[in-house]
Amino acid sequence: MNGNEIAAKDDALFRSIEYTGKNFYYAVGIFVTVIAFAAFLYLGQIISGLGVTGMAQPVSWGFYIVNFVFFIGISHAGTLISAILRLSKAEWRRPITRMAEVITAIVLAIGGLHPILDLGQPGRIWHLATSGRLQSPLLWDVTSITAYFAASTVYLFLPLIPDIAILRDRGTKPRWLYQFLSWGWQGTPKQHKVLNRTINILMIGVIPIAVSVHTVISYIFAMTVQPGWHSTIFGPYFVVGAIFSGIAALLIVMIVFRKVYHLENYLKEIHFSYLSILLLIMSLLWFYFTFCEYLTTHYGNEPDEMRVFFYKFSGDFAPYFWAMILCNFIIPVAILSNKKTRKIKGILFASFTVLIGMWLERLIIVVPSLANPRLGYPTGIYIPSITEWALFAGGIAVFMLGFLLFAKFFPLISVWEIQEGRASSIKEVAHRLRSYLPDELEEDEIKKALH
Repeated sequence: MNGNEIAAKDDALFRSIEYTGKNFYYAVGIFVTVIAFAAFLYLGQIISGLGVTGMAQPVSWGFYIVNFVFFIGISHAGTLISAILRLSKAEWRRPITRMAEVITAIVLAIGGLHPILDLGQPGRIWHLATSGRLQSPLLWDVTSITAYFAASTVYLFLPLIPDIAILRDRGTKPRWLYQFLSWGWQGTPKQHKVLNRTINILMIGVIPIAVSVHTVISYIFAMTVQPGWHSTIFGPYFVVGAIFSGIAALLIVMIVFRKVYHLENYLKEIHFSYLSILLLIMSLLWFYFTFCEYLTTHYGNEPDEMRVFFYKFSGDFAPYFWAMILCNFIIPVAILSNKKTRKIKGILFASFTVLIGMWLERLIIVVPSLANPRLGYPTGIYIPSITEWALFAGGIAVFMLGFLLFAKFFPLISVWEIQEGRASSIKEVAHRLRSYLPDELEEDEIKKALH
């Protein structure tokens, strides 16, 4: 089946590219307005300095670092989940891997810029290149994020090439763009072999890179002796939290674009069921790490640690702490462990609460430890300014605009992988079933099961 025949069969996947309504331009206008307002306030920060923010002594880190960890965490929704599903040869992955990979590329770019916002003057980033120390976790962080962004971008682009060639053959505008990006793809068996081999190499390499990114981010905190930060489990704790928030973000994106672009025939109930069960598992795992972290702190009963502990449990940050527990554990477990509520609406609500809860978790990690200095100084106060709120909103708007523009120029679901799955499903399923089931299955039985 050639590219045009595939396109005719899966025309819904190209609808967002070839037909643009007024709602698209309204959405773009709203996002651009939010971004422009954030950029205006950021210009004021460059002129006036970090005094326009709520950060001071002792709370010298605020929204910018909180959002940095939050956005980088969401990036694990894409490449890591996509790579694991590809590696395990999960057939149900085909309609969701591209959305996951797009999330990674966009959110990594947003999150990677937040430390520059925190510098006050962006030109100071040059000092990291000229005076960076190998002993510093900050340098490790920049290196791992740069490697992850490069690998994720390539990992997103390579599976796009066959679909770009379909757009080229359909004569979709701008033709020069698709002609250039298709790299002369003709869909020959040799090209498919090289493409699949390259994707396999990348997916194996990108998994340890993705794990290392959030592990290294945790080192920024754990390598200090600051109360509430100096913990040996911060590495896996951060990785679990990143995957947790990443799955929630992926589910929200899938549900929204399924509704907007009428992709019900591709993103089915089974996809949301599988991902929601994975979200439930991550919620339980997140609670396990959280419980272990605070139990060992309380049992140790060190005075400096206990100041931070009670600041979270019963002090000024108690509402945020218990809201985090509610959003990350109680609500998701209550909804996702029940088949009656584990439907698309329930999954959407649970995913939103997880994103809110994981943002609160980052806030609870950063601010309380800084607000309670080890010396005999009074507890610090942090109230974020409108500049910080605007830049947070601007980051979200950049993500939404980036995803919307990607959907305007490229299919959100991999057309060639869907077609490949259709063509090889019976043969592949038969081979896999025969490889681990004790009894032989006839081809007709497998066909009936699939239908």
